[in-house]
Amino acid sequence: MVDTPPTASSGALRRQLFAQTWPMAIGVLSLLGFQLVDSAFVARLGTEPLAAQSFTFPLTFLMIGVQVGLGIAMAATISRAMGAGDDDRAKRLASLVLIGGSAIMAALAVGLWLFQAPLFRMLGADGEMLGRIRAYWAPQLAANWLGGVVYFGYTLFRAHNNTRLPGTLMVLTSLCNLVLDPVLIFGVGGWDGFGLPGAAIATILAFAVAVVLLVWRVSRQDWLSGHGLIGEAKISTPSFLSIAGPAMLSQLMPPLSAMVATGLIARLGDSAVAAWGLASRLETVSLMVVLALTMSLPPWLGHCYGAGHWPRIRALMRVATQAVVVWQLLLGVTMCLLAPWIAQALTGNPEVRQGLAWLIRFMLPSYALLGLCMLVVSAGNALGWPLRALMISFARLFVCYLPCIALGVWADSMVTVGIGAAIGNLLAGALACVVFYRSLQVVPATHSDDSSRIRAQS
Repeated sequence: MVDTPPTASSGALRRQLFAQTWPMAIGVLSLLGFQLVDSAFVARLGTEPLAAQSFTFPLTFLMIGVQVGLGIAMAATISRAMGAGDDDRAKRLASLVLIGGSAIMAALAVGLWLFQAPLFRMLGADGEMLGRIRAYWAPQLAANWLGGVVYFGYTLFRAHNNTRLPGTLMVLTSLCNLVLDPVLIFGVGGWDGFGLPGAAIATILAFAVAVVLLVWRVSRQDWLSGHGLIGEAKISTPSFLSIAGPAMLSQLMPPLSAMVATGLIARLGDSAVAAWGLASRLETVSLMVVLALTMSLPPWLGHCYGAGHWPRIRALMRVATQAVVVWQLLLGVTMCLLAPWIAQALTGNPEVRQGLAWLIRFMLPSYALLGLCMLVVSAGNALGWPLRALMISFARLFVCYLPCIALGVWADSMVTVGIGAAIGNLLAGALACVVFYRSLQVVPATHSDDSSRIRAQS
């Protein structure tokens, strides 16, 4: 745990938050960067393979939403137990969520395979496109499951305030994928490669390396326990689900929203779907600092919450908010100016390139407020406000974002789609900030060791 006094200066908090976040930021950049590299390689196969991969993104995001929701609850419960000084319970909780989370992800993967045809038809795929998707979907589901297992391992380290190992392994995973992608997609020598499925197979092998290394490192730590798991499950399941349930619903909303958005964009044609898919991958890469903060900050907030350090919580949120706004505005404006060259680097199809450039111009600067919304949702779960975080996520996507996307599609232009998405992000960020900071005003203003009283007020 990072032991900063409640009266620590903003400068000290910035330095310690930076020390906690930069390894995760580099790791997230590399991990999301290899997903963007995947799409860039697939784009060289043609518009149809890229569109087929893009149709799978919403369901992949669905699995990621489940794993992130479970990870949020895992980090919150373990860090709170550690903050309260109950290390034995933290070990039991870690063992339970690693086993249960892996089983849940496996069951979800099986379900998405069995019901793939109606799901992809609902997204707008049909005929030959369904055949392309089917060949890619089986290895991609296996990659998604392995990614979930790896994520739970990362979460265990983050709960113990170790962000360097997850960051290092993310970089290693990215490098493995980068080396394997061109070989497995396009082949080598006289072998023609696997084509589109090769991208998923490369991801499987890269994640398998991370799993082996995580198992080796966890075995050297005293973080797990096999004693009293049944009793702990009976006691902790209700409180865990009270966090995990809303957190998963909150994390499932983005993929559900992505499914609806993809269905809307499909009305504009395969080129529009391909451009939207590339923009989605670019979005996650551009939000690397925000995603790193949503991983590194909640365990720290959970420790403070368990110990009752509300002044430190307020100070941390102020520092994190400033970092998100400044970084995303600088990055967004820069990428907006470089939009034509970025689009040209990612795809050779002129129609896809033009649509992607317009999306970059309008959407990237708006991620300053989208990033604030994501940070608020993550902090809300860590601070015992999962229902508020859930409502913020719902309002962001289904009140602000999707209606604006629908208006953009109705106007029949990727330009108006980009404008609509930007407006939706701005509205969502403003709403999230108002709700969250009003919530912070009603919690204790001074340090208290009475955790039960603080939890009741939360």
